[in-house]
Amino acid sequence: MIVIEKLNSEFGEIKILKSRAEELFFYMQEGYFQSEADRNGISLAPYVHAIYGLLAQVNARDILLIGCGGGSLGTMLGKTASRITIVDKNAESFRIAREYFGLPRTIECHVADGGEFLLSSGHCYDAIILDAYDGDCIPEHMFTVDFFRLVRSHLDRTRGCLLANVHAWHDLDRAPDQYAAVASSAWNDVRLLDIRGVVGRNALVLAGNVRALRKPALLVPPLSHGEEITSELNRMAFRSWRNHFKLRNPGSGGRGLLL
Repeated sequence: MIVIEKLNSEFGEIKILKSRAEELFFYMQEGYFQSEADRNGISLAPYVHAIYGLLAQVNARDILLIGCGGGSLGTMLGKTASRITIVDKNAESFRIAREYFGLPRTIECHVADGGEFLLSSGHCYDAIILDAYDGDCIPEHMFTVDFFRLVRSHLDRTRGCLLANVHAWHDLDRAPDQYAAVASSAWNDVRLLDIRGVVGRNALVLAGNVRALRKPALLVPPLSHGEEITSELNRMAFRSWRNHFKLRNPGSGGRGLLL
């Protein structure tokens, strides 16, 4: 791989890398891969395709993405949904997404914190996607009861759903279960889609209109690595999340949990 752009942003060093042989693009920030896609902006990350497939099942047409990265999910959704809005604190993410990952300029982009954006908006969405990280951690304020209640207030009452990407280092990492536990304070229906036994994986916490969701399939194959993505999607399964966390006072400012 070759580095085709390198810059120092307010949020750390960003590198854009390209694979010469396959024309694949990679977005790396502070040493962590944020996005990987083919030359058309189609993601190579199985969890992105899982989110895309789940959104297709609920026929979401008005979608808010909190967290841009390389914007590959926005690029993919831009061809199907009628309205896509993306929020990210890093303005460079939007430029990079458009220049290297095919994000259409017609997609509405806002440089803002996700929580602050929701507080300033009265709009309700069919789906809200949470994929925001500071390094390898979800921002603390997005791991609270108050934040989930704020998200719920901006979802359509009958069809709205939340889909959140939660990284897990291994099977003993309780982050996905913790996230599901906090989400259950705001929604009656919370589900966890995961792959047990995989080191360094992405689990999805689903809440709201999610009871009828089925395991997603690959709907938009990238130019390469389609078989690997299909294999990982096939290994995903809904599982019970460990509900043995006690909620703190919602206004405590922490993750809302006593472990």
